[in-house]
Amino acid sequence: MKIVTVLRSGGDYRLEHVDRLRAQFAIWARGVEFAPLTDVDGTLCYDWPGWWCKMAAFAPDHAAEPFLLVDLDTTIVGPLDDILVRQELTVLSDFYWSEKVQSSFMLVTQEAAQKAWSAWIADPARHMRECVTRERWGDQGFLEGVWGRNVARWQSVLPGQFVSYKTDVRRAQSRRERGTGRVPDDARVIISHGKPRPWEIGL
Repeated sequence: MKIVTVLRSGGDYRLEHVDRLRAQFAIWARGVEFAPLTDVDGTLCYDWPGWWCKMAAFAPDHAAEPFLLVDLDTTIVGPLDDILVRQELTVLSDFYWSEKVQSSFMLVTQEAAQKAWSAWIADPARHMRECVTRERWGDQGFLEGVWGRNVARWQSVLPGQFVSYKTDVRRAQSRRERGTGRVPDDARVIISHGKPRPWEIGL
């Protein structure tokens, strides 16, 4: 098991955000390899834009063993023991549309990585062009198309350990949100999925 995150510089994310996540995993997943792919040090060998740069993590030279693929705007706030023992492909459910896949934090098996990579590398330009609808949005829409929706979800496997900043932490701003302004006691991972970024609000 290793932990992978991907940085393609030039946008909102910088090397300091890789270091931020590295420091959090060093506390809560002591001894687990942290293996970022970045264009700063040359470990990221593809120049796909935006979130599509994450697809590099599925390349055969990076996916020879199960790994956690974690977005840079994730925040780790507790021990990950239950998470690190998983052996099955596990993804998040979208925090607003629970039937859909959310790709901020995934346990990816070698088999799942091979399947995703084979589909992706056959025609990256077409996938980027087509995954722009509400039903098939971005990298998570692509992965849902490859793996299907009948995959394990973190929120079901480990109830309460994965929370959204928008729906579970900040004070509720709509009827679909339930936050009280504090991090729930059982939370281990906070997913920011968009703005604000966690470092903008002290996470």
